[in-house]
Amino acid sequence: MSKISGSVSSIREELCTYARKTVANRLVVGPGGNISARWEDKMYLSPSGFALDEISPEQWVEVDIPTGEITDTGFRPSSEVLMHLYAYRANPSIGAIVHTHPPYCIAFTLVEKELPVMFPDQAALVGKTVYVPYVLPTTDKLADAFVEKVHEASSVLLGNHGLVTTGRNLREAYYRTEVVEESAKIYLIAKAIQEPKALTNEEFQEIASLESEAYRIQLLQKMK
Repeated sequence: MSKISGSVSSIREELCTYARKTVANRLVVGPGGNISARWEDKMYLSPSGFALDEISPEQWVEVDIPTGEITDTGFRPSSEVLMHLYAYRANPSIGAIVHTHPPYCIAFTLVEKELPVMFPDQAALVGKTVYVPYVLPTTDKLADAFVEKVHEASSVLLGNHGLVTTGRNLREAYYRTEVVEESAKIYLIAKAIQEPKALTNEEFQEIASLESEAYRIQLLQKMK
């Protein structure tokens, strides 16, 4: 099973770091979005009703992954708790989940479904992005729709809603969020002029085989 390295205390601190990044980079506004990290058979999830940059280390909610039981006291977990739980249960290689509401990603889902791979960083760090049509947020229906995709891609666009990225750790999941948002932005800018040119499958595979890209991906798997 893939695990976030370090102690539970360091996981809570790292969650705060990436929560602040999501707000600073306008990937969420107000109390929107939710992020989590796995540690053994527990996940640590943002509490409901908080802006992500307001959460202190002790406020991340510990939830038992096999049972769904909240194993500490105090705050309610994010209303998207089922989406996180189902994904961790379905795919043990997932170590972190970042769910945000990036403006270009949402705009993209209003007009398109398939986000092509267009540039090297997108190819190397994200690869394929998949799409889930609009489903009522916070429901088991959304959790079910999302979990169907967690073996297919590490980034999932939610129609009229936002983006969910997964990774072996928070760093990888978070930077995938940034890259997908930049990809949606580039696509929409290019589309306003003419049809964007995607990388061919051969070009995609060439990038994936570069030693320099393999090294960058290795670095992303490290904690900080």
